[in-house]
Amino acid sequence: MKVSGFTYMRNSFKYGYPVIESIKSILPLCDEFIAVVGKSEDGTREAIEAIGSDKIRIIDTVWDDDLIKGGKVFAQQSNIGLKAVTGDWAFHIQSDEVFHEDDLSEIKKAMEDNLHDKKVEGFLFNFLHFIGDYKHRGTTRKWHRREIRIIRNDPSYYSYKDSQGFRSYPSLADYEKNTNSRKLKVKLLNARIFHYSYCRNPDLLLGKVKSFGSYYAPKEHVLEHYKKFKTFDFGTVADILAPFEEPHPATMKDTIAAQDWTFKHNPNKIDLSPRRMFLHRIEMLTGWRIGEYKNYIIIK
Repeated sequence: MKVSGFTYMRNSFKYGYPVIESIKSILPLCDEFIAVVGKSEDGTREAIEAIGSDKIRIIDTVWDDDLIKGGKVFAQQSNIGLKAVTGDWAFHIQSDEVFHEDDLSEIKKAMEDNLHDKKVEGFLFNFLHFIGDYKHRGTTRKWHRREIRIIRNDPSYYSYKDSQGFRSYPSLADYEKNTNSRKLKVKLLNARIFHYSYCRNPDLLLGKVKSFGSYYAPKEHVLEHYKKFKTFDFGTVADILAPFEEPHPATMKDTIAAQDWTFKHNPNKIDLSPRRMFLHRIEMLTGWRIGEYKNYIIIK
């Protein structure tokens, strides 16, 4: 069995992404790792080279401004990595996602056990979304619960929409027109994805949300919205958070120790409509997320 990891990034350090910790977290499972590095000015490429692993192959790219709208450039960069892999399994990880070393044995066994079972097209993972700091996680419908992160190396598979999972297409033309797509059949694993999207220094986070927002709305509108902010205001998250006291991935140890900001959550400031609060309470009681968007078919 051969496993290929792949990811994409650009200016990761400028916006506080734990990209090196991310890559290192799954590198032990990979026989090769494809890093698709957009032209950066913050030393991202050099830092990936400095990992010093002969498993890593860097593909240099320049992001296409014509694909900015709707985040299409994310899928394009993801597909560059996906089409470069040579393994049986393609293990995708994004720059703010980290896997825990305690979960790697389960992931490896799942890939081995299902290597020849073609009905299993990939694996689905649960997310832990960290908000504000490393001791609080988001629990509501604002945060997606699951995503596909391992798929077979199949030429019909492509990154879906703005790199939210994967689908199968009969042809490249179908993919480009987003027609005749098919959801992949996957198995849900217990392994967790530690997602640090809203867990970083608020100065870096402000830059991140400005940059990310410009992929989905006119840049001038995004800048106008955030012009009153000197740093990111965690109070704008206004979500129900749960305490997290379990160990984080080992690759995050130094990053967590270097935290240089203080986060204070106000549980009395929750911006949820009555409907969303009702749905949240049902989910907390039953584990059922009513009406959940699922870009996959789970194999029982």
